[in-house]
Amino acid sequence: MIEIPKVEREDAILIGLATREVSKDKVQEHLDELEMLADTAGANTVFKIMQDKSKPDSAFYIGKGKAEEVAELAELNNINLIIFDDDLNPTQVRNLEKLFNKKIIDRSGLILDIFASHARTREAKVQVELAQLQYTLPRLTRAWTHLSKQYGGIGTKGPGETQIETDRRIIRDRIAKLKDKLEKIEQQQKTKSSGRKDFLKASMVGYTNAGKSTLINFLTGAGVLAENKLFATLDSTTRSFEIEHDKKMLISDTVGFIRKLPHHLVASFKSTLNVVRDADLILHVIDTAHPSFEDHIDVVDATLKELGVDKKTQIKIFNKVDLITDKSKFDYVLNNYENSILISAEKGINIGKLKEMLLNIYEENFVEHNVEVKNYDSKIISQIHSMADVTDVKYNDDLVYLTFRADKLTANKINNLIKETK
Repeated sequence: MIEIPKVEREDAILIGLATREVSKDKVQEHLDELEMLADTAGANTVFKIMQDKSKPDSAFYIGKGKAEEVAELAELNNINLIIFDDDLNPTQVRNLEKLFNKKIIDRSGLILDIFASHARTREAKVQVELAQLQYTLPRLTRAWTHLSKQYGGIGTKGPGETQIETDRRIIRDRIAKLKDKLEKIEQQQKTKSSGRKDFLKASMVGYTNAGKSTLINFLTGAGVLAENKLFATLDSTTRSFEIEHDKKMLISDTVGFIRKLPHHLVASFKSTLNVVRDADLILHVIDTAHPSFEDHIDVVDATLKELGVDKKTQIKIFNKVDLITDKSKFDYVLNNYENSILISAEKGINIGKLKEMLLNIYEENFVEHNVEVKNYDSKIISQIHSMADVTDVKYNDDLVYLTFRADKLTANKINNLIKETK
């Protein structure tokens, strides 16, 4: 993985752009979130600057005049880090770096920095490195601007381009290897999940810092890190939860979603997010106390749609109700969002009702079935064992009576297999 050197906290200037498509209020809200991201990454925000333009400037993003003002502000205050709230293209980065002579990071670069520092497992580290390389590849030109500065003029262009192309080839080869590694990890996960037929599988999703880890800890005692920081959890965590005696489900926590999440980052974390694809149920946790909670819902729903799982059964869990003083918000939520519940994972409020909802879904989707098979049909008996959780086997003359637990789809497949043998 690309190493992010650990240094003391840096001072930073944050920059956002209001356009015809994005209002000043929205940009201010995005800058507030960017400040939280910067804090998580280890930067202190000194200035937040908003530029108002009809569209981004192709050369300097915020325009050359505004960029010169920022350069002067940074120089006067000895600030060496400038963070932009939107992704910059290679031309913009090159021009801004030349003008500022400071470190330039855009939103995607900042998120990747945080992911790199939070990756703990082999899988997460591979995923982060893949995303970093995919992010770096089109921006590689800026790493070689020192050639013209150092030598200048004739004789520098050819070797510079040759070195860049060499590095691009190395990066492409590394990307291919990392993708191969992730495919193998994905196959290992499929093998593991095949042994979980006797569980209802739920995946917990939500905007970052919505309280997913706190809730999974409350339900399962998982001991997942729960901090008031963006992306405190990066690795997927799966734990068993007994809803009622002998009625179990698996709950998987996932990395928090966020607005403007880079597409290649979603692609890199495909194997982690497969727990969402494999789930029978999605538990969408929402920070109800956040003023923009509805925007957060839209961001998560859009990401679920990108993953192709937006049609799955979903419970919207409105968390942190203990922080809400305006009780009319409760009525608004329940009236506008179907299959929803108001809770506090921190205080344990309404957790009993949440368990009731989970039990109802379990009983609707995961029930016991009884079948009889000829004792010489060993292939069918073996298939039933592989497809479902067999809880009881009885023998009577030439018949075998099997009791198994499975979801409706699997149960129908088993019943059809038995019919074909008759």
